[in-house]
Amino acid sequence: MQISPKKPGDFGDSSTLTIVSSEEKNALKPATLALFIQCASFLLAMLASWSIHQLYLLPVNLFVFVLVQGSLALLISSAFGLAIWWCIIQFVFPFAALFMHGLQLPAGIYLAGFLLTLSLFWTTFRTQVPFYPSRLGAWQQIFKLLPQGRHIRMVDIGSGLGDLVMYMARAKPGSYFLGVEIAPLPWLISVVRKFFKKSNADFKLSDYHTLNFADFDVVFAYLSPAAMQALWEKAALEMSTGSLLISYEFEIPGKTPARVIRKDKNSPAIYVWQF
Repeated sequence: MQISPKKPGDFGDSSTLTIVSSEEKNALKPATLALFIQCASFLLAMLASWSIHQLYLLPVNLFVFVLVQGSLALLISSAFGLAIWWCIIQFVFPFAALFMHGLQLPAGIYLAGFLLTLSLFWTTFRTQVPFYPSRLGAWQQIFKLLPQGRHIRMVDIGSGLGDLVMYMARAKPGSYFLGVEIAPLPWLISVVRKFFKKSNADFKLSDYHTLNFADFDVVFAYLSPAAMQALWEKAALEMSTGSLLISYEFEIPGKTPARVIRKDKNSPAIYVWQF
């Protein structure tokens, strides 16, 4: 395990570093912008196909049409500064749609898939935090960071299927562990699993912004880079002296953590800030 110690003066700096990404410069959220770009690329590909047919009387192969649409979507997305993974999705999407069309599946399957996806990711559009499950190795490292010798109150904001919260509740009985999840299906699965496992963990269907971080000794987050600045602003305003903010994998721009822990060089880092 590698631990980077806190340097004197690193924590508690009141200065604010403002970092504006290329996505933040756009007025639209990335998902909305990606949708508009994909629609525009489809219309441009249609226009190109019509022009070729009118000028040269040549039919346009469907695969070529999809290739043109995907390429246009990739180029426009890159020009608008979308992240590289958005650009890849934009290019692949028309091919995926063509593939699914070729399967000739019943409409009900698409509806079921849509509803399942909606129940898992319906808030991703607003929060920009997709479903990220953590693993046992991370839970064990995080447990070692918890205050010892007393009962604590800990919240996992974005608790997913509830694994980390139930692990902590089992490993540290007598303490209070709360999982907050905004997507209904993962929350429901957590509640059902809690019942069958007879766990004393608690789960709440809610946005973490409704919580008061002053009520907790430890706040754990496995969110996304887009959500970290807002998390820090809430934590800095509400968390009590001596409490811990722990983030798995994602840093907070401009805020040096008290500790950075890695199990090995290939594992995601665990960032710890102490108030």
